[in-house]
Amino acid sequence: MLRAMSLSASRIGAVLVDLSGTLHIDNTAIPGAVEAVQRLRKTNLSLRFVTNTTKECKAMLHGRLESLGFDIKEDEIFTSLTAAKTLVEKQNLRPLLLLQDTAMKDFEGRYSYHDANAVVVGLAPDCFNYEMMNKAFRLVLEGHPLIAIHKARYYKRSDGLALGPGPFVEALEYAADTTATVVGKPQQRFFLSALNGLGCSAENTVMIGDDVRDDVGGAQKAGMQGILVQTGKYRDLDETKIAPSPAAVCKDFPAAVDVIIEHLNQPNS
Repeated sequence: MLRAMSLSASRIGAVLVDLSGTLHIDNTAIPGAVEAVQRLRKTNLSLRFVTNTTKECKAMLHGRLESLGFDIKEDEIFTSLTAAKTLVEKQNLRPLLLLQDTAMKDFEGRYSYHDANAVVVGLAPDCFNYEMMNKAFRLVLEGHPLIAIHKARYYKRSDGLALGPGPFVEALEYAADTTATVVGKPQQRFFLSALNGLGCSAENTVMIGDDVRDDVGGAQKAGMQGILVQTGKYRDLDETKIAPSPAAVCKDFPAAVDVIIEHLNQPNS
């Protein structure tokens, strides 16, 4: 375990935990992560599992986590798909969805192919072809809003790193000379929305994730403390790419839980 700096002396009341790359990679749990979630629950801290995953709807994601042995309730998961659907409903949009079929359920009854007035982009390898990208480009060029569920540069799969939706969103931004509305991590409103109902302020919240910019940097800009784990998409010296630096840098999620429990056991915590 490496420590960039210690957690502050302020009381910790809630922990936000990234999923892909932090608790699991595809269908494989990070070693010790299942047990570490159980240890974190015994602290009585409020937990929320936050993710930019857009390859599958929340119900499928929950099923995947259960199959890996994680004790996580579906209503404890806060996804960027949820945030995007909330925005679409609020603005009464009929979006063209660049999403995998497995993610469409979260937008049931709220999308259009032939009469769209917006474009929503997630991680959608099956949609990132010339025909679909050109259709999206034409809609955006006509002045319809471009909504990026998130703009991750890349993510970790079982066979290695892979392009995220960010490069494809930026291609549309460049071609149509526009700027997308981003709803997922690292947007501050995403992190603050995840705290709704937990009864905890940002300053008393810790975020654990493998993405130094989207997980840790975004959370810290929202007033939280961030712990970076060296699994998933982590690359050497990622911790030097943001300022302020992560509150802690740990080899994996179980080590991050150790840091939190150690902090809770300090007399002034």
